[in-house]
Amino acid sequence: MVAIGGKPILWHIMKIYSAHGIHDFVICLGYRGYVIKEFFANYFLHTADVTFQMKDNSMKVHHATAEPWSVTLVETGEATMIGGRIRRILPYVQSDPYFCLTYGDGVGNIPIRKVIDTHVASARLATVTATQPPARFGAIHHAGDRVIRFEEKPQGDGGWINGGFFVLSPKVGEYIEGDSTVWEKEPMERLAKDNQLSVYFHRGFWHPMDTVRDRKYLEELWASGRAPWKIW
Repeated sequence: MVAIGGKPILWHIMKIYSAHGIHDFVICLGYRGYVIKEFFANYFLHTADVTFQMKDNSMKVHHATAEPWSVTLVETGEATMIGGRIRRILPYVQSDPYFCLTYGDGVGNIPIRKVIDTHVASARLATVTATQPPARFGAIHHAGDRVIRFEEKPQGDGGWINGGFFVLSPKVGEYIEGDSTVWEKEPMERLAKDNQLSVYFHRGFWHPMDTVRDRKYLEELWASGRAPWKIW
């Protein structure tokens, strides 16, 4: 619920998916999950003009601009690991051939539909989006003892990492033992070993929000009107 431009990062992520036509969401709740519940319970208060009639305790919404979202909030436990959270929400997605999954702490101009197409074409149980992490420091390009170019915070060094945007079959539940299962450990390792894990390489913008510095950077991008993840 940490905000960028006055809106929780969760909202930004949902807007990314919604821009690609995905409007049904299942959110895994853990620590302070009630804050997320209150945000959606009072969503009109955040997005529309309202009139309160105090005499009969009623509320009228004016000029509603709410998104066409269906949001299911699931109490998955404060101490539950990501694998366990996936397992707990499977009853809500079991009827679908696949569903999208993301961590909730990173944004990017991810082409969600292309990731889905990659998943479907592969006929595997899981697809992960690989991204190149942003550099934390400026890079010095030199020839001997002479600096020939300085690049402030260039893109990563060419390595690929788990960008946290997945497409999964509900059958991945067979790889998850329980609440203590770390998704990135045994499940993903076993899926890879069983040739059931595909990858989509995203060469566009992606940035996590792990630190205060990350939040400040994303806030600056949003304030400048040049936020690359704003595809809506």
